[in-house]
Amino acid sequence: MTDTVSDLAARLAALEDKEAIRLLKSRYLRACDLKDVEAVRDSFDPVEVRIAYQGFPVYSRRDDFVETFRQMGCQPGVFDIHHATNWDIELTGTDEAKGLWSLNFRTILVGQRQVTRLAVEYEDIYRRRDGRWYIAESVSKVTSLITEEVGADGAIKVLAYGEMPTPAAQPA
Repeated sequence: MTDTVSDLAARLAALEDKEAIRLLKSRYLRACDLKDVEAVRDSFDPVEVRIAYQGFPVYSRRDDFVETFRQMGCQPGVFDIHHATNWDIELTGTDEAKGLWSLNFRTILVGQRQVTRLAVEYEDIYRRRDGRWYIAESVSKVTSLITEEVGADGAIKVLAYGEMPTPAAQPA
């Protein structure tokens, strides 16, 4: 092997960047589960962002997305679980990268006695600003879902399953 110190330093920097991005995504998902609104906001690029999660409007400002998150996810009796796996991160430039993730998502709605489980695929773009990585773009597509209702007697009734219904056309 004839790697130079410069080659090894570049490979190490790439590994460190990929690890920083992986931790960024992990912190974001954990913040969603813990209803940590400021940590959710801080995960996204403060300058330029595009968030296009299936079934929601497309957001071009992180504060607009965070407000929707606050209204929908930060209510009493709403419990979410985000488990991301199968990450694939590619550095596309000195300060930019793209990533693919699979997500196992569950939301428990106590008031409605419902549990919904989704399989989701994320396509992200990450940008480094001032030495720190941010999520600059995040697009999600639901690949399967199941919603169950828990009766007062504990019986489970399946309400919906299969592919996510395609929402009406939304502005880009």
